[in-house]
Amino acid sequence: MVVLHAQASTSEVKHKKNRRKISKKPARVASADGAEDHDMDETSPSAAEGPAAEPEHQNGEEAEGDDIMIDTDPSAPSQSDAPAFPPLPASAQRTALKSEIRRIPIPPHRMTPLKKDWVNIFAPLTEMLQLQVRMNVQRKCVEIRTSKHTKDIGAIQKGADFVKAYALGFDVNDSIALLRLDDLYLDSFEIKDVKTLHGDHLSRAIGRIAGQDGKTKFTIENASRTRIVLADTKIHILGSFQNIKVARDAIVSLILGSPPGKVYAGLRTVSARMRQRAL
Repeated sequence: MVVLHAQASTSEVKHKKNRRKISKKPARVASADGAEDHDMDETSPSAAEGPAAEPEHQNGEEAEGDDIMIDTDPSAPSQSDAPAFPPLPASAQRTALKSEIRRIPIPPHRMTPLKKDWVNIFAPLTEMLQLQVRMNVQRKCVEIRTSKHTKDIGAIQKGADFVKAYALGFDVNDSIALLRLDDLYLDSFEIKDVKTLHGDHLSRAIGRIAGQDGKTKFTIENASRTRIVLADTKIHILGSFQNIKVARDAIVSLILGSPPGKVYAGLRTVSARMRQRAL
């Protein structure tokens, strides 16, 4: 009997301890059976789950708060989208074109040919490019200006290149190709840029480039499909990028002292390759 009484007392003490622990738990829910005589081993996992459940609940509230803060107006553009700018009105382009003007100086030895070919010079500029052109006699330069009829933004640059090519010594029919084609360029260099020559050596270099009656110069022009102007020690080449390179290499070889026969052989090889590429 004493043993049973001792066991009963220990069970009551255990029940009292369990009730105290249960009263301290805020989120504890009573079981449907209403049994309160569970052991400490059975209540300990639930007690461990109680504190772990609270952070999950708090994390859920924080996530909901973040969702509310991140949520924005769907009609507003997102930050990742590229900015959209309205197109530039035509009036703004016209005002920019009206203010553009170019002055191309004319050397003294080209003033007389300019007077003779003036009609052939200003006609393409006014009819094809819709530019305004005039000759300033006091400044000895040709002035080009855009107008309200000018449609192409790069028209004034083409016109300036056309007049500049004529001022350098090219024929009008050759210079007008700059207005009709887009892949034509002007290249200028001097003999001293290749090799420093003085006196008779410089004269012989110029003679090798020109040839007898201009034969060598014409051969280089026909083989490379370019136009070349020899103005004292300056050399001007008109053509496409690849053709200018071919003509420049041939002229550089002549300046350095290569015989014309060797240069002709190289031009034949290059012209044959150009024909094959064209086919």
